Amino acid sequence: MAAETSQTLDRGLRVLEVVAQSPEGLTVTELAAMLGIGRTVVYRLVVTLEQHALVRRSTDGRCRLGLGVLAFGRQLQPVVRDTALPALRLLADAVGATAVLTIVDGPDGLAAVVVEPARSDLHVGLRPGARQPLENTATGRAILAARTMAGRPLEPPWVVTTGDGPQGAYGLAVPIPGVPGLEASVGVLALRELPEQEVGQRVARAAGEIARALR
Repeated sequence: MAAETSQTLDRGLRVLEVVAQSPEGLTVTELAAMLGIGRTVVYRLVVTLEQHALVRRSTDGRCRLGLGVLAFGRQLQPVVRDTALPALRLLADAVGATAVLTIVDGPDGLAAVVVEPARSDLHVGLRPGARQPLENTATGRAILAARTMAGRPLEPPWVVTTGDGPQGAYGLAVPIPGVPGLEASVGVLALRELPEQEVGQRVARAAGEIARALR
């Protein structure tokens, strides 16, 4: 580690990263083994993070994320929204369909940013902040597909659904790749079937642009 960095802070952040990736929870012993750090050091880090509500230990001794991380999440959403908005506007107008950025919120997908096409008399209406179970929409299924790939790219990089959402729309979505701590996807919704290859490539480009801007 470089001399100007804090080893303790680095280790604490690594604890949070590992715990965030383990929704079933980890014991202090398991954390120590995964991080290659002494159990006593990990215990002190966990106690400190627990005092700030960033980690919680249940009665079985397993560590999970604490409610304190929600405050960070609420601040993150405006950053993600402002970063994604230009790419989504271009996408919506190019495709003539509603473009949406969906982020994970528990078991649901949250429509964080919704952009309707500027020149379209008939398009899908979606309220920003709307949520649906991940398995019910193209944007949610793209996120679930990315989870199963464990960092490997999808082939093709998009997921297509019909009967998407309450309006039974056609949906096509691509997960946003390689942004630590963010599970999200970009998608388009239309009341008609769209040309998959052309639209899929446009959505993939938008997802890539947003990912690069957020890194």
